Amino acid sequence: MADEHQLIEKLEQNIATAILGKPEPIQLSLVSLLAGGHLLVEDAPGVGKTSLAKSIAKSLSCDFKRLQFTPDMLPSDILGSNVFLPNRGEFEFRPGPIFTNVLLADEINRTTPRTQSALLEAMSEGQVSVEGLTHTLPTPFFVLATQNPFEFEGTYPLPENQLDRFMCCIEIGYPARDVEKNVLINHREGEPGDKLQSVITAEQLRHLQASVRAVKVEDSLNDYILEIVHATRSHEQLHLGVSTRGAITLYRAVQGLAFIEGRSYAVPDDVKRLVLPVLAHRIVVKGVLHEGRRDRAKAVLRQILSKTPVPA
Repeated sequence: MADEHQLIEKLEQNIATAILGKPEPIQLSLVSLLAGGHLLVEDAPGVGKTSLAKSIAKSLSCDFKRLQFTPDMLPSDILGSNVFLPNRGEFEFRPGPIFTNVLLADEINRTTPRTQSALLEAMSEGQVSVEGLTHTLPTPFFVLATQNPFEFEGTYPLPENQLDRFMCCIEIGYPARDVEKNVLINHREGEPGDKLQSVITAEQLRHLQASVRAVKVEDSLNDYILEIVHATRSHEQLHLGVSTRGAITLYRAVQGLAFIEGRSYAVPDDVKRLVLPVLAHRIVVKGVLHEGRRDRAKAVLRQILSKTPVPA
């Protein structure tokens, strides 16, 4: 694993030159990428959501497309459409921007739920269906979406089935004062992310993703994951617990984190670190619509973690 771990370190360091003082969001982003999931970054405007996404994309030698989501966007603007060719008397499919390796869905919750739902099949199955025909997406395929908090003007809350397609939902937060001073200096000559060079090819990324699946997860850890998941389904403060897809996603994320840290096996601390970013956006707290929903969800998950016995 030494060579593979060097590749991951190079990737982390490359992103960290543009995103200063945020090792945790960077690592969680790579967990989603290497475990074959998708990433949602939710935070206030201006804290670096799009910069993180662009830095990850530029660090990969893969096809990259960015979509700025707006209220008037249609599903065909994402998926593509069939165009009639009069000279040939037939329709031809023109692929949309979703046909790429890395898709930055910027401010995804500024478009309508109808358009948001265009991503569901792509994120789950790596394919899209247009007018009865199925089109396979390239591999690897990674959706990196950003969204503003729900209480901001002009946002449409992502439905639960859309949220469930994201492996991790993370926040970036404001930087510490000394780090922010370095950010100012770093931006003296322009956007640092624009100067990044790719450090991993698409083939290397596919190899790393395949290696993650080989990480060993002991049966006691499977039981630990399921204890946490089942506790969400019977908790008195929760209206909706974690689905089976959520349990599988946590399992995959645990493999990804262990691999990033240079281990061929997972440990209980991997599960503990990932419960909040992987599960908090999948559960629905009773009596809460959207405001403060994830904070309440995190509090419930911390309570469940504190009560769930850790395997020896």
